[in-house]
Amino acid sequence: MKRMSLISISLLLVVLIFAGGCSDASYSSDPKQVVISLFGAMEKDDKAAIAHILDLPELMKVVNDDYALQTDKPRVFTSPQEVLEDLTETGLTKQRWFSFQRIVNEAEVNGETATVGVTFVDKKNSKGYMAKFGLHLVNGKWKIYTFNTVKESDAGY
Repeated sequence: MKRMSLISISLLLVVLIFAGGCSDASYSSDPKQVVISLFGAMEKDDKAAIAHILDLPELMKVVNDDYALQTDKPRVFTSPQEVLEDLTETGLTKQRWFSFQRIVNEAEVNGETATVGVTFVDKKNSKGYMAKFGLHLVNGKWKIYTFNTVKESDAGY
């Protein structure tokens, strides 16, 4: 009986520790971790997680830049669902971003806004694409509101 109680308490502690580690707070308090979490959710095609990481209404306002990389003209998304589909499964942005090595740099925080530099490295063609993901605080959590691709440069590989 005493052994069963000890096992039950141990299991409860493991569950509580695991649940605490997977909460929104685990990734939403650090802008860099938010970006890393985005790539993880994209890899798993987890649209629900991506929707929690992005500020979709703000992202929908960006119409002059196409964040898929290597596009001739910007695409226009008419619904948040289209954005989520573009970032998962066979979406163009997911296909392009995951065809490159991704390097997530440190966050630059300025009050309630932050930027996280992401370098996409195309080793095959010796090119690099720099992006500064813009984040801001929404109800105390960091959310991505832009994937501003800054410039294309030689990667130096």
